[in-house]
Amino acid sequence: MKFNKPQTLQQIATLLEVGFVGDANFSITGINEIHVVEAGDIVFVDHPKYYDKALNSAATTILINKEVACPEGKTLLISDDPFRDFNKITKHFNPFIAATSSIAASAIIRERTIIQPNVFIGNNVRIGKDCVIHPNVAIYDNCVIGNNVTIHANTVLGADAFYYKNRPTGFDKLLSGGSVVLEDHVDLGASCTIDRGVTGDTTIKEGTKIDNQVHVGHDTVIGKKCLIASQTGIAGCVVIEDEVTIWGQVGTNSGITIGKGAIILGQTGVTKSVEGGKSYFGTPVSESREKLKEMAQIKRFLKEQKNK
Repeated sequence: MKFNKPQTLQQIATLLEVGFVGDANFSITGINEIHVVEAGDIVFVDHPKYYDKALNSAATTILINKEVACPEGKTLLISDDPFRDFNKITKHFNPFIAATSSIAASAIIRERTIIQPNVFIGNNVRIGKDCVIHPNVAIYDNCVIGNNVTIHANTVLGADAFYYKNRPTGFDKLLSGGSVVLEDHVDLGASCTIDRGVTGDTTIKEGTKIDNQVHVGHDTVIGKKCLIASQTGIAGCVVIEDEVTIWGQVGTNSGITIGKGAIILGQTGVTKSVEGGKSYFGTPVSESREKLKEMAQIKRFLKEQKNK
């Protein structure tokens, strides 16, 4: 999530009421999660296991709950609760704005796009040319939709990420400040749910077609010309490369990559990253030919045991 204008380290420290290490005038341009950070970003870390990863990341300001040596060219914000303060930044720079109409006045809808009855379109949404948005679709604030996109009834774009911190008092939600981007010629079936990114964009690239009742988690990137069948659940921060086919009732772990041209057969649990150009099946996932051989061997063994 980028700020509308750069902030100084001193300004952010004052907002959060925390101490800092580094030049008070150091420029900060946004916040991001660890897997997408870049120079100018703040990243937060609140567990010693991940200190080194955060300190050595591309982020140039680290919101951290311990005084540590500051890497050269970077700054620190010292907080007793980085999770809470990361939320404070999101809320300050990207506050929730309640809707006042079914289609926000700030939404931009290009020519020849058809909006069917009972569609909700939030603040600052951009929709391209020649799209069809069917009844009861909800498009939350700041979503971006390209040209020649079709979205079927009851689909929701931009709901919050499923991201919580377990505290003694209950689950504390990480606020979502990102968005959803659909590129040109994307089709979404009925009753799909595409969560927005926590700090970046959940992205579905050009030419991808998604069936009914598919869930896509926060910050996931789906490549070009993918086919994803019904009742598939894709977790957050997944990368699906171009021309991947995923059949029905597949589920994935978070943070994995599915390589270009891979085929994931129905009811597979994709528990780890897999190479492109191969077919996969089963839980835990393995190449489909190997899995089918294993199943045949097991069946043969059981038959032999039964006949003894």
